[in-house]
Amino acid sequence: MLYDKLKKYSKSGVYPFHMPGHKRNTALSDGTMPYEIDLTEIDGFDNLHNAEGCILEVQNLAERLYNVKKAFLLVNGATGGILSAVRAMTNRGDKVLVARNSHKSVYNALEICGLEPEYIVPAVDDEFGINCSITPLQVEKAIVKNPNTKLLIITSPTYEGVVSDIKEICRIAHLHNVMVLVDEAHGAHFPFSKSFPSEAVASGADAAVASLHKTLPSLTQTALLLTSNESLINSLAENLAIFETSSPSYIFMSAIEKCLEFCENASAFDEYIKRLNSFNEKCKSLKKIKVLCYGNDEVKNHRFFDFDISKITVSVRRLDINGTQLAEILRNDFKIEPEMVCSDYVLLISTVCDTDEGFARLINALQIIDSKCSVKELNAYRYSITIPKISVKPCECSGKDGEFCLLEHSIDKISLEYVWAYPPGIPIIAKGEIITQDIANIIIAQIASGINVCSTKGKIPKEIYCCI
Repeated sequence: MLYDKLKKYSKSGVYPFHMPGHKRNTALSDGTMPYEIDLTEIDGFDNLHNAEGCILEVQNLAERLYNVKKAFLLVNGATGGILSAVRAMTNRGDKVLVARNSHKSVYNALEICGLEPEYIVPAVDDEFGINCSITPLQVEKAIVKNPNTKLLIITSPTYEGVVSDIKEICRIAHLHNVMVLVDEAHGAHFPFSKSFPSEAVASGADAAVASLHKTLPSLTQTALLLTSNESLINSLAENLAIFETSSPSYIFMSAIEKCLEFCENASAFDEYIKRLNSFNEKCKSLKKIKVLCYGNDEVKNHRFFDFDISKITVSVRRLDINGTQLAEILRNDFKIEPEMVCSDYVLLISTVCDTDEGFARLINALQIIDSKCSVKELNAYRYSITIPKISVKPCECSGKDGEFCLLEHSIDKISLEYVWAYPPGIPIIAKGEIITQDIANIIIAQIASGINVCSTKGKIPKEIYCCI
């Protein structure tokens, strides 16, 4: 399809008096840049925003594999899909329900689209200090309390793999004429094994965004926007034309195609599940380190509806090292680079592309660290999301006069910027929210633990932009 067509064209001898500027001249690089297949919308190569040919074939393949009525290729990452979907599913001024553990792109969408958010705050797991599932009861109560709600935005799975009951949540939401958008960025692999949770659109979501590059073999920045709600398709397409580049990368689109073709190979996922099951058995030998829902820890021990076994969260909550120190040991002593570091745990993401050697190296590292560390109750400040006090709508913060204040002097003031730990990019404080002592303590504790804390204006950790 698209990739083969690009390769064939690159050998055709046609001279490119058109973009891109590298003119497919491979002599310009050492062979690492795929100039020969980096084209633009020339004759015969279709148009992402009006696909009728080879790009449409890639979309059709995605629709078949994800069992949806429409799949849009995303080359601006999941963020472009979230911005497009939120705008397509709302009107300016609408009230929306938002899981407070949403990615910052959701908050940007709220601001851009002029929406009024009401937050649903997930419970925090006592043992691992991570967010639990959003429950159907929480959703029902929030909708009843906010009867004019237009849209519910929820993240499932979370960064750590926690899955909510999307089917029941959608049933409740639809009873009240509320549409559901699921940020499923970390669940692009769900359709390819029964060992993974059910995917969002199949469970009733009106739209979902799946980030191929996060958990499948595709290039960074590639994703899909999925829907089976036919009434949304035209509006989603119109908004993608706004938020997604008009010069999409054919390298990225062909990477999506190759990724989807790979995913048709069920045997690869069968082998992957065997590796995960073997890792699970070996985790039972760990005496002090705990791995979320692995080894001697089970899903039933937590307030999770379901769990994505591809995520490996290693807790050091009760040990004499913190998450930052564990990450440094993995990195320096075992040459293992984790995905995310928090004060109490380290997250590692496994995929179908991992090897037996990779899993062997990881379990060996954990067993050695487990034998050397000591049990000790740490006096660590746990990061948990509390119900925010919203003083000003996010969309009303832009252009509002403010000042930079020292963090310790910002208590009870209104934040005019976002502050987040990256990864995962979930705001600790969002625009329009009142800065509390608890929030300041969380920011201070994260920084003290070596966590990378960022802000819109870039003066955290010392100062935050706010107004009285």
